[in-house]
Amino acid sequence: MNRSLVLLLVTGLAFGCNFPLGKLAVAAGVSPALWAAVICLGAGVAVGVAARLFEASGTVPGLYRYAAISSVISNVIPLALTFAAIPHIGSGLAAIMVATSPVTTAILSMALRVRPPSPLGLIGIAVGLAGAVTIVIARNAGFAAGESRWLLLAALIPVFLGAGNVYRTVGWPRGAGPMRLGATINLAAVLPLLLLAWAVGGLSLAPLAAIPAVVAGQLTASTIMYLTFFRLQAVGGPTYLSQIGYVAAAVSVGVGVGFLGERYPPMVWAGIAVVALGIGLTTLAQVSGPRRA
Repeated sequence: MNRSLVLLLVTGLAFGCNFPLGKLAVAAGVSPALWAAVICLGAGVAVGVAARLFEASGTVPGLYRYAAISSVISNVIPLALTFAAIPHIGSGLAAIMVATSPVTTAILSMALRVRPPSPLGLIGIAVGLAGAVTIVIARNAGFAAGESRWLLLAALIPVFLGAGNVYRTVGWPRGAGPMRLGATINLAAVLPLLLLAWAVGGLSLAPLAAIPAVVAGQLTASTIMYLTFFRLQAVGGPTYLSQIGYVAAAVSVGVGVGFLGERYPPMVWAGIAVVALGIGLTTLAQVSGPRRA
């Protein structure tokens, strides 16, 4: 099987587990920002240990600047925008905004000439987007009319996600291994997320203590995700990487059905099939294009 596809599926599978696990955590009373901080801390430590064991540990110029910028652009700002917008526009529309990140990534990649997608890759992105939007709509994710200013604010979510995807390729510090980058970026996001959690609702840890199995599952999923995330970035480029959101949308449906007792209409399964077609097209574009290390 194609290496890029394997990395995409593994990373997307682990990423997709975030949504049902996060749903359980929030239902137990955990602040979303605090949950995100716990994820980043746990994954950062675990991946950092793996990096110490399996990657070179010499000095990497610019590593901490890169980690700080990446964590703010890719983690903290999109999360803050999502939390701010959901009460006004609904979670369904916010999910669609997140699902458009491959489109903004492709646009930025072409504009900046950072491993831009081929015409076939663009078709695959468009097909995958159609499938992801179909899944979100069919799941009746709770749309709200929303004020125009909140819609405009939410429209910045995929912009920052796309910018983060491109920046991580452009700014990748020479000599830094993918696991070391994953650990450093996650750890750099912890303090801003804790400050955000404190600002919006406090830092009560009692709800976390009440759901140890959910916390363990989330830390496992996040660790697996970040063990492969930056390798996928190096092999597939920013646009191909961004499609983990498409895979995650499909995976979250499967987890919901298999473990949470959820049931979905046929349109959801049709959306998953369309996502698979889109990913197949972009993978074909990867295979047809120049080989990457």
